[in-house]
Amino acid sequence: MKIQFAPLNVPLHRRLQTVAVVQWVFSFIALAQCCLAAFVLLCLSDWWILGALYAGWLYLDRDTPVTGGRRSHWVRSWTVWRYFRDYFPISLVKTVDLDPSHNYIFGFHPHGVLVAGGFGNFCTEIAGFSTLFPGLTPYLLMLPFWFRVPFFRDYIMCGGLVSSEKASANYIISRPGGGHVAVLAVGGAPESLDARPGELTLQMLQRKGFIKLALKHGAWLVPVFSFGENELFDQMENPRGSALRRMQDRLQRILGVALPLFHARGVFQYSFGVLPYRKPISTIVGRPIPVVQTPSPSKEDIDNLHKLYIEGLTQVFEENKANYGVAEDKHLKFI
Repeated sequence: MKIQFAPLNVPLHRRLQTVAVVQWVFSFIALAQCCLAAFVLLCLSDWWILGALYAGWLYLDRDTPVTGGRRSHWVRSWTVWRYFRDYFPISLVKTVDLDPSHNYIFGFHPHGVLVAGGFGNFCTEIAGFSTLFPGLTPYLLMLPFWFRVPFFRDYIMCGGLVSSEKASANYIISRPGGGHVAVLAVGGAPESLDARPGELTLQMLQRKGFIKLALKHGAWLVPVFSFGENELFDQMENPRGSALRRMQDRLQRILGVALPLFHARGVFQYSFGVLPYRKPISTIVGRPIPVVQTPSPSKEDIDNLHKLYIEGLTQVFEENKANYGVAEDKHLKFI
């Protein structure tokens, strides 16, 4: 395989962008393991008392990931996130104003491999969420498993990440006074196994739990489509029914996390590695779907609202696809 190396005269700002993305990818695929190892070593060292005190803190703080987390404006505003944004670049596009007197569920599509657009737009201030949507506070829902990892849990909560448990979503969208947004990657981890350039398949037809939550609490639904999310990585061929896909599906059911075999570029060369391609990500926040609170929604209520949501998501995609390089004959596929 011929390797295409990066030129030596790359401008400093682009090198800093690459460094910012390296630390972000490292955070996703290795930081949790490093934090767990650091905690174990601390407990086995002469400083074991600090490990014991932190373990006590973990017990006392166990409910924080499901009660809104513990965000830090300072962490969300780090300079490194600006370089992270400019690497792709990432942008957040508002289509209409959102009334801060309501609580919302943002359905984020597609999941992609590492949810880069979701992280950049809703876990940092790089795209100006607070300016575009004054009075709203976003919380990106993440698998509960990660909030059990010492140290790592505290770091990710600083960005506004919270557990994706039902109790966590309930807490956010039931807050009095409105202004709270639960951001949910609706397709979940299984959808990441289909994340590859040009792919427009979304796992939606059986995803109705968030619809039921919206009805129970009267939270308005907002479809969000992130153009470019699936363009960041290539992935080994794993068609449904193949041996690799069966193994990935089984591991996902056992571990709760998907294991896509993705690849893109490296730090000093463009031919292979786990860094994403420099492809623009444009996250479009669609029109809200008003929801009337229904404490005990029927199956018909859920199905009707689910249909409206799919129509709203399709509208966001169709109205904007020409602006972001998607061919006219390309359409979303729901499975």
